[in-house]
Amino acid sequence: MNDINTRKRALARFRENPKVSVLIVGGGINGAGLFRELALQGVDVLLVDKWDFCAGASCASSRMIHGGLRYLEFGEFRLVRESLKERNLLLQNAPHYVRPLPTTIPILAWFSGMGACMGKFLGIGIARPAHRGAAMVKAGLSLYDIFTRKGRLVPRHRFTSKRKALARRPALTPNIVCTATYYDAWISYPERLCLELLLDGEALCEDATALNYVSLQTGTGPSVSLRDMLTGETFEVQPRVVVNATGAWIDFTNHALGNETQLIGGTKGAHLVLDNDALLEALDGEMVYFENDDGRVAVALPWLGKVLLGSTDIRIENPDEARCEEEEIDYMLGAVREVIPNIKIDRSQIVSRFSGVRPLPYSDASATVQISRDHHCAVTEPTKEIGFPVYSLIGGKWTTFRGFSEQVADTLLDRLGAGRRACSEELAIGGGNAFPRTDMERARWLTDMKTRANLAESRLNVLLERYGSRAEAVVEFIADDNDRPLVNHPEYTQREIAFILHHERVERLDDLVSRRTAIALLGELTRELLDELAGIMATTRGWSDQEQQDEVVRAIALLKERNGICL
Repeated sequence: MNDINTRKRALARFRENPKVSVLIVGGGINGAGLFRELALQGVDVLLVDKWDFCAGASCASSRMIHGGLRYLEFGEFRLVRESLKERNLLLQNAPHYVRPLPTTIPILAWFSGMGACMGKFLGIGIARPAHRGAAMVKAGLSLYDIFTRKGRLVPRHRFTSKRKALARRPALTPNIVCTATYYDAWISYPERLCLELLLDGEALCEDATALNYVSLQTGTGPSVSLRDMLTGETFEVQPRVVVNATGAWIDFTNHALGNETQLIGGTKGAHLVLDNDALLEALDGEMVYFENDDGRVAVALPWLGKVLLGSTDIRIENPDEARCEEEEIDYMLGAVREVIPNIKIDRSQIVSRFSGVRPLPYSDASATVQISRDHHCAVTEPTKEIGFPVYSLIGGKWTTFRGFSEQVADTLLDRLGAGRRACSEELAIGGGNAFPRTDMERARWLTDMKTRANLAESRLNVLLERYGSRAEAVVEFIADDNDRPLVNHPEYTQREIAFILHHERVERLDDLVSRRTAIALLGELTRELLDELAGIMATTRGWSDQEQQDEVVRAIALLKERNGICL
């Protein structure tokens, strides 16, 4: 079904009948997770986002699905337990995008950091510790293993001597005394997984609707005024409950609703994507998790053939101003050079950069590292001016979105007088459903797909990695008409791009290159490719030549401003 028609029908339906049980404002991971959770319970729910789905902090993550080793220093044991549980559930429910990630910590001392850690744990000091020593790392990793001893999905941690560590990774700094290796997980396409949650929600409940490019304007009495950002038209809905899932924009959204709040004290996290084959080889399929001189931890990990570096942690007042600044670039490059000094790492290797604002709770803590990464929901009850409660989702992270969504959904179900119908713990996400996990299952899937389309096995494997089991629908779409590789990016084809445009809620050109695919962030985008993709999109959308050109100009400006990509 054409998504353009789907959008038009949805907008027409709400103009005819504005009543809805739950309005979720914000299409990042917290909003998308809650949307699916409510749809699973049969609740009629509308989700809107003023931009594209997963276009804020949720697309600016370090691509890690992790338990939060550092949180143990602050005594956040409950959060770590929950994170490790949810990490394992994502490994089970989204195996097409979430996979185990061996992580190595270079350790520079045996016993340093214990005293300062105890001070932080007891809340009596925040002085930056010396580099975390082997004893401190051992204690944390042992707790990690204890928390996952039941239903273990990844290996236990291990330590490696300096001699063996440097023999395997000669590029590491020779100042280490040893290394420690443990397992977490990584996500290949976070933006796509977020989209799949929304598509799953709509499939679960016919009264669940997700719309991008629809912004909240005001709230008055029983109504919320919404604006279609593509046409400029406004319409109203009458929700029983509003959920503010706008992340770093929560206080701004509450202000638009007439509620003055100070719930968010976000910090900016910037990242770099490097094209550096020597560094990629030195990582050897693992993430290196290391400590900067200022006490902040940083990461370097392989991501789709490139190296991802992150991140910073800087207070910011206006999330719209979040950009990766020049001093942040210097900071991240300098940090990785300290731990991997024997490889040339410089600005010429940067293919893209991005920055997002963590929706952390407001805090007057003097150090951002002190602010909790836990999540909670703040409730603003109805008033004479606003006839509905507003639930603001504060904190949270990619790893724990399902658990957070489940908790909030139960609260909303009580409010709505509804009961829980199903649990999402074992519910596969999108292309994770029936994803072939073993060699035998993959071989069977490949054989089946070959009978449906005349595609090479290598091409089918690429589609499986990109879409999981949803690749079956992509293959059938490709086989339904003549297809050929893109002129300027032969690893994609015209029919594959057409499938995305028809079925994945693409409204703007940057949606396609930045979130439905990773073409832009991976440094694969050229002006010629952008023009070619715009041409395909113009055909599916019926754009005029001027509209097509305007869209190209808009995309070029956004990519330069947000990602440092110059075309």
